[in-house]
Amino acid sequence: MLVYLRLLKESFSFAINALRTNKLRTFLSLLGVTVGIFSIIAVLAAVDSLDKTIQGQLSSLDSNTMYLANMSFGPTDVPRWQRETFDEVSYNEYKTIKSSIADAEHVALQLFVKRENIRYESELVSSVNTVVVSHEFIDIQVMEFEKGRFYNESESNAGRPVVVIGSEISKSLFGELEPIGKKVRLYGQKFTVIGVVKKEGSGLFGDSNDVSIFLPANYVRNRYGDNNPFMKYIVIIKPEKDADIEGVKAEITQVMRNKRGLKPDEIDTFFISVISGLQDVIDTIIGSLNLIGWVISGFSLLVGGFGIANIMFVSVKERTNLIGIQKSLGAKNKFILFQFLFEAVILAVVGGLVGLFLVWIGTIIGSNLTEDFEFVLSPQNMALGFFISSIIGLISGVIPALTASRLDPVEAIRTGM
Repeated sequence: MLVYLRLLKESFSFAINALRTNKLRTFLSLLGVTVGIFSIIAVLAAVDSLDKTIQGQLSSLDSNTMYLANMSFGPTDVPRWQRETFDEVSYNEYKTIKSSIADAEHVALQLFVKRENIRYESELVSSVNTVVVSHEFIDIQVMEFEKGRFYNESESNAGRPVVVIGSEISKSLFGELEPIGKKVRLYGQKFTVIGVVKKEGSGLFGDSNDVSIFLPANYVRNRYGDNNPFMKYIVIIKPEKDADIEGVKAEITQVMRNKRGLKPDEIDTFFISVISGLQDVIDTIIGSLNLIGWVISGFSLLVGGFGIANIMFVSVKERTNLIGIQKSLGAKNKFILFQFLFEAVILAVVGGLVGLFLVWIGTIIGSNLTEDFEFVLSPQNMALGFFISSIIGLISGVIPALTASRLDPVEAIRTGM
């Protein structure tokens, strides 16, 4: 064991010597490993950070939450021209689903409408993300409140002019004033502010709650009617905790087919999208991004590997005389082999550590530049970077090390003189 520790120490000394003696050559050779490790770990760190942020966004929803609409939120085999002929989900269908599906814990209605301007006295916020939903929405999507509350069933059913606003909207309209109870103007009418949503940061799937307002669905229905072509209806269903998801989906399908009078040979004219299905799509995208990062970075690592091999061949040539002397003094082939292998690994690891350091600096800078997005360099990715650089060094150093270990001691001494 002591022999190998001494061997490791000597190899480290030789590697440092190579770095000091041939600075430019070493720098150019290690640059490939540094760039390769930087590319791979930077991509993995960015994708991990993106995945973490997406999971945080989706954590407010149960993975079994379903969306019933005339459009699909995921891949579908139904051609676009056919999808465009499907009827919008109606208010009556929402009521039917709500009363018919036994395993549905909560059923909410959401109307997609155009953005609106919201005004308080002389302050105006233009083109605000307007979320028009029934009162059950708060039972499906987790929302924390800075002040006030969400509208209740009575206010929702009656379509009362009440509004819940995001933290950024509150700040823009009221500044330091107390927003609860204030009257704001929307749709040419006064709305009473009853709640302010707690700040959550930017959203990856559209506008975040910080820059959104929430209105009772029935207010918009009563104002514009159910057949307005500029409104899109979606029914959100949250199944009971222990419900059979496929069973619930099949039950909703049957209810909708009966409601629409579809014949057995006709396809569904609606889509039921499940959050878990969206998660699968996201996982596929994340996997593709990782694969692209590996492919691109692989070329840099290949160049870096050749650079390390070049250094090691030069190192063998420069130390031929020393190898001959070591062998004449009794050094075994295995000792010479490991000496050069260790040196190659150490050189590659140095390049890898520089790459990891650059990624770490990049994550700090990136996190500081983006207020609501945090870049994360996980210990797993750091360990992976260290492992990959070690493997590159090992592979690159095998042939030079074998060449050195097989030198004839007499010829080596004579060549080196």
